[in-house]
Parts: sequence; C-alpha cells; structure tokens
Amino acid sequence: MIINKNPLEAWDFIQSNPEAILIDVRTKVEFSFIGHPINAIHIPWKEAPDWQINPHFISTVQQYLDNTNTPVLLLCRSGARSLAAANALAEKGYQNLININEGFEGDLDAQKHRGTLGGWRYHNLPWEQT
Repeated sequence: MIINKNPLEAWDFIQSNPEAILIDVRTKVEFSFIGHPINAIHIPWKEAPDWQINPHFISTVQQYLDNTNTPVLLLCRSGARSLAAANALAEKGYQNLININEGFEGDLDAQKHRGTLGGWRYHNLPWEQT
C-alpha cells in the first residue's frame, strides 16, 4: 500500500518511527547540488542523460532493507518519480510505502519556479548540500 504525505507529515512520521528509511530517488546532480534531506539514502530511480529506469533500483533498496514491512519514504523533486519508485517497490512486496507528494522542491509556480509552493525545503525541514 502506498500512502501520500506532504513533507511536514513525512517529517513527523520519521520522527515517530526511527526504523523508517527515507530514500531520495532524484539524480546524483539533484541530490548533491540542489540538496537533500539529512540522512536520506540516495538511490536514483532514473539518471541523466538517458532517463532510463535504474535497473539496480530494487536490488539497491534491498541492501538497506531486509524486511518488506519497514516503513520506506520516497522523495523526488515534486512527487512523480518517487511515486513510480514506490509502485515498483509495492510490486516487489514492500508494504509500508510513503510517497512525499510535494517532493524536495514542490510544483512550479506561475513564474515556473520551484520552491515557492511546497516541498521539503519550502517547509524548512532539515536538509544539506554535498
């Protein structure tokens, strides 16, 4: 089952469920240069320049989880890639999946800018750049 939560709800969930893991499915460039939640595990769902689905996504997730009931939160830029990744995990039997529906940067505003309408950073949740 996949549940959608906004970043504030996701943060609250992480705080009350220390066994939960947060997977950032964005590209290496997004993760490093735009920033990412502190303690997020980086496992790209797709990577530039070809934007093909990472064939090692599931096996890499399995390296971090030995229990398909462990809560897994997934985050991308705005919530679309993370939902696709959550669906792939659900097909493999993962049962406690949370898609962070605003992502790290949120949706585009009227000026086509991200970060002004929602997202992890917009809500001032802990993040860093590497």
